[in-house]
Amino acid sequence: MTAKQTQPPKESEARLDNLTLSRKEGWLRFVNTPARITPEALTRNELEQLGEEAFDDYNRQRREWHANLGPINTPQMAALHEDLWDIVDSNVQDGDKAKGAVAIDAFPGLGKTTTVLDFAKKFHKREIKEQGSETAGGNERWPVSRVGLTGNTGMVEFNRAMLSFFAHPGMSKGNAAHFAHRALDCVLACETKLLIVDDLHFLRWRNTAGVEISNHFKYIANEFPVTLIFVGVGLAARGLFSEGNSYEDAVIAQTGRRTTKLDVQPFVITTSKGRREWRQLLLALEKRIVLAENRPGMLADDLSDYLFARSTGHIGSLMTLINRGCQRAVRTGAEYLSRELMDLVKNDAASEKARQELEVAFESRRLTTKIGKAG
Repeated sequence: MTAKQTQPPKESEARLDNLTLSRKEGWLRFVNTPARITPEALTRNELEQLGEEAFDDYNRQRREWHANLGPINTPQMAALHEDLWDIVDSNVQDGDKAKGAVAIDAFPGLGKTTTVLDFAKKFHKREIKEQGSETAGGNERWPVSRVGLTGNTGMVEFNRAMLSFFAHPGMSKGNAAHFAHRALDCVLACETKLLIVDDLHFLRWRNTAGVEISNHFKYIANEFPVTLIFVGVGLAARGLFSEGNSYEDAVIAQTGRRTTKLDVQPFVITTSKGRREWRQLLLALEKRIVLAENRPGMLADDLSDYLFARSTGHIGSLMTLINRGCQRAVRTGAEYLSRELMDLVKNDAASEKARQELEVAFESRRLTTKIGKAG
């Protein structure tokens, strides 16, 4: 493990990024890729003056820009980051003390993975800045490791996934115990402090594999000098935090007793504070949109109620809707986000299902996103 981390990847390589965040090369590209440069805002007249090649290149830049508008530093993200800093920094304990774990349990579309990855990027950079890119033993320093679960994940697959992140040559031969010991060697050698376990809901908790994994998480908390961050949907409903009656329930609940549950809430408009936060989000998005006819108030004034109804206050659904709307506005030459254009844009099934009820509430004035008006 001698490759250097100090040089950020070339932009072309980083943009391709065929490697996933579950491998150290992909993670490093994610951490070190510089912020995108906003395409220049051109008027419609300036657009018309571009030659064909320049016009196509400009639209390509805008396609990529609008597809990557986030992350937005929302109040939800800021609050979750503060909680994570509290927990991670308090886990700087002696080796005989088990580290407290974290579970981010929230519905899809609320930005939990985006928020955790943004935190982990900041944590990685802080550790490298303070400690250097190499350990005292001459190994690469990897402050963060990430593992993504699937529906059939057991101990062997989980441990092999940890080895895969570090590109360990011993991934193909051995049993679960062998892989676990090699993973521990990697964590110790690379001084890893944060282990992200994403998509925990894919784990089949209430079978043998689920019990094995739960026991394995306890082993990691006891033996590995890392903070575990679980990310998933409906973890409480799956019994992660409950005591239960059966042996399987009790084993799984032991993981829950060592775990701090955090969540991510959608935007709400039933309070003045909530309406202000929604407006601030739309104003921040307006500043990032690069359309020839974009103007202040395009989202925050003209489409505020509409966008809440279409997204149900879920930032992931909102970002998808805005991204797709901008793509259509560029492609068709509309260069503006109007209700007529946005009505042609499809969104995720959950948001579309809830849309009609919310639109009725807005039309009857039982709901509003406008500041200073009763909800």
